[in-house]
Amino acid sequence: MATLGYYRLAAAVPPVRVADVATNTQALIAAAQAAAEQGAHAVVFPELSLTGYSCGDLFFQPMLQQAALRGLQELAQATAQLPLVLITTLPLVVQEGLYNAAAVVQGGRVLGLVPKSVLPNYREFYERRQFRPAADLRARSVELPGFGSVPIGTDLLFSDGADFTFGVEVCEDLWTVLPPSSRLALQGARVIFNPCASTELAGKAAYRRQLVAQQSGTCLCAYVLASAGVGESSQDVVYSGHSLIAENGRIAAENQRFQREGSIIYADVDLQRLAAARMSESSFNENRLPAEWAAVRTLPLQQLPVACDLRYARLDKRPFLPAPDQAAERCEDILQIQAAGLAKRMEHSGAKSLVIGVSGGLDSSLALLVCARACRLLGLTPGIICAVTMPGFGTTNRTYTNAVQMIRLLGATLREVDIKEACLLQFKDLEFDPALRTNTYENVQARQRTTLLMNLANKTGGIVVGTGDLSEIALGWSTYNGDHMSMYAVNCSIPKTLIRCLISHVAAQSGAELAAVLQDIIDTPVSPELLPPSPDGQMEQKTEDLLGPYDLHDFFLYHFIKYGAEPHKLLALATHAWGEEYSEEELRRTLRTFVRRFFTQQFKRSCIPDGPKVGTIALSPRGDWRMPSDTCGELWSGDIC
Repeated sequence: MATLGYYRLAAAVPPVRVADVATNTQALIAAAQAAAEQGAHAVVFPELSLTGYSCGDLFFQPMLQQAALRGLQELAQATAQLPLVLITTLPLVVQEGLYNAAAVVQGGRVLGLVPKSVLPNYREFYERRQFRPAADLRARSVELPGFGSVPIGTDLLFSDGADFTFGVEVCEDLWTVLPPSSRLALQGARVIFNPCASTELAGKAAYRRQLVAQQSGTCLCAYVLASAGVGESSQDVVYSGHSLIAENGRIAAENQRFQREGSIIYADVDLQRLAAARMSESSFNENRLPAEWAAVRTLPLQQLPVACDLRYARLDKRPFLPAPDQAAERCEDILQIQAAGLAKRMEHSGAKSLVIGVSGGLDSSLALLVCARACRLLGLTPGIICAVTMPGFGTTNRTYTNAVQMIRLLGATLREVDIKEACLLQFKDLEFDPALRTNTYENVQARQRTTLLMNLANKTGGIVVGTGDLSEIALGWSTYNGDHMSMYAVNCSIPKTLIRCLISHVAAQSGAELAAVLQDIIDTPVSPELLPPSPDGQMEQKTEDLLGPYDLHDFFLYHFIKYGAEPHKLLALATHAWGEEYSEEELRRTLRTFVRRFFTQQFKRSCIPDGPKVGTIALSPRGDWRMPSDTCGELWSGDIC
């Protein structure tokens, strides 16, 4: 939706006949109408699609040049009432020179013309035979028949005054060492359109795909490329109509090549998100433009309609999880980062042991697996891991059994300390009635466990390995100076949804017995197990019943931290991604919990232990997230309607 920063971008490859401008114009009109019906805000056509790219020396013919101008007039008039922007190219005579120029069309007008900067002149391409490069152009505007004076140049940006600002480069411009799109992005373009005519060679599609994705990532932009199709001449080369839409390094849409009837692809792209990424997560704004690039002319667009839906948006439900085809490699990367960080801390501190509390839950299981990896890195026996299970008032047989089996299978040293008696003594000292199931009842247990681990680390000359994860840190779901504290926190930048993925990866590489234990740990509901179980021994205290689903919290965290999404936008995105699984009320309730706890629990994040960053999102107060502990969150909570 435009109000959320989303714009629907399209790349169209209509069927083309070489030098048949009248037929080609009608094909472009039909494609523009089809794109408008799908709610597109802008559509780009292939290079020289009014005439066909492969006309050769016919481009010198005034008859073809004038036909292209008439075709442009007809295209503009026929689409004047359509609520979208069109980008096409034509052979244009300016000051006795012939230029391959992109025309930006909206509302029956040509808003601007962008000549091609880099003309290929090798192998199958001989454009310098017919055209002149943009650098030869001296005019800043041209009198275009039917349109009056129109700005021309490579210094043009087009903007709706909101989030949609775009620039244009033409085909080979992208393949050069310094693409014009890099300059246009630095000058404010969040979208680059490329009308292209790239020939098809064996393996070239993969390179083209990689190039477009890489440029969109380098420029932190959306990149939309439409390439000439099979209707072009096949005298010496073949064109496939390959079209791509990329967003910040990833392909958002791609067509099937060699379609004989033409094609249109769409992507809903969040331009607010790209702007946020440019501000906060890269050195984008550290680039310095040369003086000759500093000037830019921004031409206004007519107001564009709000998109009715986000059907072409790529919104991952679980954005922290790697793509399935990359999962194994990504999980290995993360586990190696965790283990390397812990190994370094062990070497620096001279630790003789690793002390870790193991509950049989997700977090402590992953942390224990990381401890075992760190020991292997250092050539140490896993026996130096002092893995402590500390049954309390809420411990269930399922988690206890899984914890003990996992410790033994990994070869760590098992130590069991029942904390109930020590907690009852603490209740007595506090003059607290243990029949009251308050925070005191729960937190005494958490702090008792941490005290025990810290003292055990002192005794064994070791360090306490923290188990808390990024989701818990974001929500403040820990006991201050209890499970909140450790000497090195290996899970501190890993959210709950990713922990399951990592443990599953380890399980797939493990023997049958350990794999079965790990799978049961994955299947166990998340719980601090601080309240007594039911009479039949079942877990009564389930975290997600209290906080809401971690799937939603991790979704909110990702878009809030990484892209600065406001709460009303978080709700809209969650509705699109999760609306079939969760009701609107549950989405709102969970979002309110997320916003409230994120702001009120900053004081816990302000003093969290060291730990390794594994992804682009972390909440360390020393680098990634700096916020006063007494920040008021009313501005954000009030944004949830």
